[in-house]
Amino acid sequence: MPALLALALALFAAATAAQAQSSGKAQAGRDWPTEKCERYKAAFNQAVAKQGRAGLGQEFLASHDAFLASNCQARADVCARSKEELELANTLVVMAMNRGMASTFLPFYCRG
Repeated sequence: MPALLALALALFAAATAAQAQSSGKAQAGRDWPTEKCERYKAAFNQAVAKQGRAGLGQEFLASHDAFLASNCQARADVCARSKEELELANTLVVMAMNRGMASTFLPFYCRG
């Protein structure tokens, strides 16, 4: 039990330090929404460079470009339909979470 408590405290301290470091970076230069968008753009560019654009449809790319052009503030409206689009969307979800963004930030949503 003491080992479990020590582990929990260590994880809490690490998470708190990471949060403080992340907040400090955003405050030092940009507001948090802009910082998140820049992180997301970097993740998108990295993922597309690795995966390529084959299989990514015009509608998917246009909707995604509109999201980026809005400083990532537009309503989620990027619908992944092809295997490649779904693969890219899944990759971006993981990358965004690893870069400190909540899942509600992401632009992926398929309407009726």
